[in-house]
Amino acid sequence: MSVPTPIITRYRWVICALIFFEITINYVDRLVFGLLAPELQKIFHWTNADITDIAFWFEVAYALGLAFVGRFLDRVGTRLGLALSLVGWCLASVLHAGMGTVLGFKIARFFLGLTESGAFPGATKATAEWFPRKERALVAGIFNSGSNVGAIIAPLAVPWLFLNYSWQWAFIATGLAGLVWLIFWLKIYRLPQEHPRVSSAELAHILSDPPDEITEMMPWPRIVATRQAWAFILGKFFTDAIWRWNLYLLPLFFSQHFHLDIKKFGPPFLLIYLMADVGSIGGGWLSSWLLKRGWSLNAARKTAMLVCVLFVLPVMFVTQVGNMWFAIFLVGLATAAHQGWSSNLYTSVSDMFPKHAVATVAGIGGTAGAIGAMSLLALTSRLFKTSSAAGGDTEHVYTTLFIIAGLAYLAALGGFHLCAPRLEPVRKSSI
Repeated sequence: MSVPTPIITRYRWVICALIFFEITINYVDRLVFGLLAPELQKIFHWTNADITDIAFWFEVAYALGLAFVGRFLDRVGTRLGLALSLVGWCLASVLHAGMGTVLGFKIARFFLGLTESGAFPGATKATAEWFPRKERALVAGIFNSGSNVGAIIAPLAVPWLFLNYSWQWAFIATGLAGLVWLIFWLKIYRLPQEHPRVSSAELAHILSDPPDEITEMMPWPRIVATRQAWAFILGKFFTDAIWRWNLYLLPLFFSQHFHLDIKKFGPPFLLIYLMADVGSIGGGWLSSWLLKRGWSLNAARKTAMLVCVLFVLPVMFVTQVGNMWFAIFLVGLATAAHQGWSSNLYTSVSDMFPKHAVATVAGIGGTAGAIGAMSLLALTSRLFKTSSAAGGDTEHVYTTLFIIAGLAYLAALGGFHLCAPRLEPVRKSSI
């Protein structure tokens, strides 16, 4: 009598969907200020430098939060840690509605940055808990695409809320919407070993990777001392700066350079972030496809990252383009490439570190990314102030910044390869 084949459930993809929606909500809340910036500038008579300075304080708090949130998640667990993070950033988003000064918005952005810091380390940790290594790049691409879906929803929802209600309700409605996700998260999320909906066959698939060589909790200094950690740190430092500049200041750029009104933000930003969605999933799919064809982990990940780097380069010419839709296409190509890059960069953490250290490493790298973003925003503010003193022409400011955006990914890939030439896991002998 033959033994029946064990049923392989696919409940891990429900978890993937949960993480996807968490990142979607995160980005909707993060983008509200940038989309409203041209209108808030008119209401409160702010300068470009004021807008940049407000955005800067989000990054200060994000950097501080990421320095500690990874270890917090590794200690309290993904379920509780992400729940607390989401409640915090929903309340911080609503806090914006009570502000009316530059200082007030700096305070609100600070608390939003502090509480949002748990989103990506938590998503990365959940992926490491629920998926084998060969599926993680695809999963990272899917949950990372949630940022693009959030960036599609926000330009449609925020102008509508602003025009039909008020700028305050744009912050309140988007902030409170995230609490719906919390209900599903607390009801559904458990470790796969503890989940009643996971069959023994699926659990065996999830746990099919060789066991981690390092089983004890790695102290923070030991993590930072590894070359693998610095590969991720440099990758995040150079490229997060560009992505977050886009989130905060692209609406301002298109408003000033192409005279795009908030009523018409929807279609251009829809195209940009639809392209980013394709890039996010495509970048994760590419390295997974190469792995299935027998490529080494090192070659598959870095080939996918190199392809993304090459697709970013044309963004350097955006300010030289006279047609707005061609400029939007170039920006969309760069955002697609960034998201494909990020899918592989996030996956590299679980390629190189044991599961219990994944959130900590993701948090450290996120701090580096926030410091990079702070540096670029500080430079942007200085350039705007210098431009204003010289007569107010911002053309050369944007040209300089887009050239930096094009070259940053080359620097990131070079640093990543220098620190992790073979993309090997951390060994006991190396720490």
